[in-house]
Amino acid sequence: MFIPVDKTEEHHVSTTTSGPGRSVIVTGAGSGIGRATALLFAREGARIVIADVDEAAARTVAKETEQAGGTAVTVIGDLRDQAVVDRVAATAAEEFGGIDVLVNNAGIMDSMSAAADTGDDEWERVIGINLTAPFRLTRAVLPHMLAAGKGAVVFTASEASLRGSAAGAAYTASKHGIAGLTKSLAVMYREKGIRSNAIAPGGTITSIQVAADQGAHGPTALAPYMGNVGSPARAEEQAAAIVFLASDAASNINGAILPVDNGWSAV
Repeated sequence: MFIPVDKTEEHHVSTTTSGPGRSVIVTGAGSGIGRATALLFAREGARIVIADVDEAAARTVAKETEQAGGTAVTVIGDLRDQAVVDRVAATAAEEFGGIDVLVNNAGIMDSMSAAADTGDDEWERVIGINLTAPFRLTRAVLPHMLAAGKGAVVFTASEASLRGSAAGAAYTASKHGIAGLTKSLAVMYREKGIRSNAIAPGGTITSIQVAADQGAHGPTALAPYMGNVGSPARAEEQAAAIVFLASDAASNINGAILPVDNGWSAV
C-alpha cells in the first residue's frame, strides 16, 4: 500500500549506526556476540553498560570498549535476580542520563533435550535466563524510554525462534517466547517512539557451550536437520545486525525477527 506524501516536506533519515554519546545497555557483554556488540557501539562513541555474570570478562570488555572510543561501566550479576536487573537499568539512567538502546543478548543453551527428557532445573534455568530476564530488564527500561519518547530494544533470538529443529525443548520455547515478546513490544509501543526488533542467529562462533548427550532422543532427532546450518558466522557479523537495528537507519523497522544465519532459515 502506498500513502501519498506531502512533497513540500523534506524527510531526512540518519544513517549513523548508533550516534555519539548514545546510552546503551548490552547484556551478556563479556563474550561472544555481546562483546562484539559493545565494541561496535563503542567505535561510534556510545556510552555502554557492560552487564555480565562473569566479572573478569566484563572488566576486560569494559577496557576494550574504552580503547575503542566508547565509555563503559560494568554491572556484574545474574539477571535472574530482580535486584541485578534494577541495578542495570538504574546504572545506565544515573551514569548516562537516560537509556537509548537496550540489547537483550545474554543467554544460554540447553542440552538439546526433548521434552520428555527435560528436567525442571534445566527448564527453569534456560527460561529464566533466556526469557524472564530479558522481559524484566525491558520492563525496567521502558519507563526511561517512555519519558524520553524514544528508544530501541534489540533481542538476540535464535534460529530456534523460527523452527523446532534447531535446539532442545527449553531453548526452543525460550527463543519462541523472545520472538513473541519482540512483536508484542513493537505493537504496544510503536506510537510511543519505541522500536523492538530481534536478530535470529544461526551457527555462530562463540564460547557458548552445549552439553548434549549424543545418544539421547533429542540430539538424535535433531541430527538430520543440523546439516543445513552452513558456514558459521563471526560474532561481529551478528553485532553488525544488532547495531543496525538499533540505529536511525532502521527507523521504520519494528517487530522484525531478522535471520542472520547464512540462509539456514531459507532451506
